[in-house]
Amino acid sequence: MWTTSPPPSRPGPPTRWAGHQRGPEAALAYRQRFLDLEAAGADLHGEARFVSELAPPPSRVLDAGCGYGRVASELTRRGHYAVGVDADPDLVALAQEDPRTRFVVADLSTLDLRTEQEFHVVLLAGNVVPFLAEGTLAAVLERLTAHLVPGGHLVAGFALGDAVPQGAAPVSLDDYDRLARTAGLSYIARWSTWDRQPFGADSTYALSVHRRLGG
Repeated sequence: MWTTSPPPSRPGPPTRWAGHQRGPEAALAYRQRFLDLEAAGADLHGEARFVSELAPPPSRVLDAGCGYGRVASELTRRGHYAVGVDADPDLVALAQEDPRTRFVVADLSTLDLRTEQEFHVVLLAGNVVPFLAEGTLAAVLERLTAHLVPGGHLVAGFALGDAVPQGAAPVSLDDYDRLARTAGLSYIARWSTWDRQPFGADSTYALSVHRRLGG
């Protein structure tokens, strides 16, 4: 049964995303960008397909940094038990237009869903990692690992180097892997796209999969 009290996290420092974009109008504009891409024929479901191949439905999936709910809602449609979490209340308000999926406002660096801590996959998509608040990546990885079942997977996709979006900060893969190990995660694989194109020295995007130890 879902818990509603106490809150799922304490307030954390402002994320880089909050410094880049905030407010209801910005949230609507952000969603519209993806709606326009979809209308133009773009494939917006690579993340959901990847997760479904990694952990077939009805797996429990935590979409961490869910934005307006694009991925979490698609995961629900595919038969997963998805929960979306984001620190931006205006984006979460849009996500909550989907009544089939649970969305909550929470800070990833202090996240505590308590009895909901048994997810088969935790997903960090859409450049969530480089938009985190400065100095919080270690805490975020620790809290997300705590919400995984032993043997569960943490999946993160984010841009590298000059491809990092405006307002975000580059994160080196060496640092990411080191902090993941400290959080109790083991490295599994890395690709350059959600359709599993090989990762190389010239890749501008990293899709990394780690597994929680103990499973």
